[in-house]
Amino acid sequence: MRGRWRAEQGLRAQGFGLIAGVDEAGRGPLAGPVVAAAVILPAGCRLPGLADSKSISAAQRERLCRLIRKRAVSFGIGLVDAATIDEVNILQATYQAMRQAIEELAPPAEALLVDGWELPDAPVPQMALVQGDRSCACIAAASILAKVERDRIMEELDQLYPGYGFAQHKGYGTEEHLLQLSSRGPCPEHRMSFAPVRGWSQRRLPLEATAEEAP
Repeated sequence: MRGRWRAEQGLRAQGFGLIAGVDEAGRGPLAGPVVAAAVILPAGCRLPGLADSKSISAAQRERLCRLIRKRAVSFGIGLVDAATIDEVNILQATYQAMRQAIEELAPPAEALLVDGWELPDAPVPQMALVQGDRSCACIAAASILAKVERDRIMEELDQLYPGYGFAQHKGYGTEEHLLQLSSRGPCPEHRMSFAPVRGWSQRRLPLEATAEEAP
């Protein structure tokens, strides 16, 4: 755990007090929103078991999520839906979600530690950390909040659009998801700009056009 505070300690040595970790969940799935979180942890915050959200179980994420929300100085959640992802592309949608999460912080951040890449037009100084969710405490905390929130949304969408298995695969392109997509077609929560979904649409389009042209 001690090594996970190295980046924050470096920024604190430069005079920054409130440092937010920023990460996202849901860039790769074929359906549902992309969700981002920003988390400011107090210096030396104890979060036993803290790790990259992808490396721990759902039960561990839920436990840590409750602990992070309780102990954080502040946190924020941002999300961008599938329709907007199709409109602006997944990278720009991810940036939008991150900015939303940062704007929700109260008190606001004085500096950012961002997983993977720098955020364009960041409101405060930032540092990008490759695989930051594995090496930085506040980014790992953000990854957990984002993942838990997105999983909750996908479970709700499973109730609205039963049959696709959203509660199980969370919108990722599993064999079962692709099978249901092939047989049912996309629902409003599918990302039509993503290749497997776009491919289904393109295969069906000639049949639809023929039907419209029939007398």
